[in-house]
Amino acid sequence: MLRPILLVEDNPNDIELTLIALEKARLANPVVALRDGAEALDYLRREGQWADRLDENPAVILLDKKLPKLDGHEVLKVVRENAHLRRIPVVMLTSSREEKDLLRSYDLGVNAYVVKPVEFDDFMDAINDLGVFWAVLNEPPPYSR
Repeated sequence: MLRPILLVEDNPNDIELTLIALEKARLANPVVALRDGAEALDYLRREGQWADRLDENPAVILLDKKLPKLDGHEVLKVVRENAHLRRIPVVMLTSSREEKDLLRSYDLGVNAYVVKPVEFDDFMDAINDLGVFWAVLNEPPPYSR
């Protein structure tokens, strides 16, 4: 069974475009789209409404920096401090080009920092490349609970 791609994004348009791009990439991985940092942590820690989900980590987390409740940096910090989550690849997928955001993301242990392209075709290509790399080409560490 393929592990899901976790998309944490609050912008409905970006969610829709990302889902379309991942579908066009013909990835078989299911995509779980969540809209705020607190819900993402509930999902990852299998808490609240996610307490009964399958006990598997996502193949990759596509994480927006600017999120309601907990921002992407706060989510990343918790993920990297949790022994059961820290090896999940995390891609910061954001509109921020600010150097301080880039540096903070890498200081917190992000695997990649991708600025969302503005042009539709460029956005679709970027998401396609991310999906193929992280869900197909990348060799993840073995999962153990």
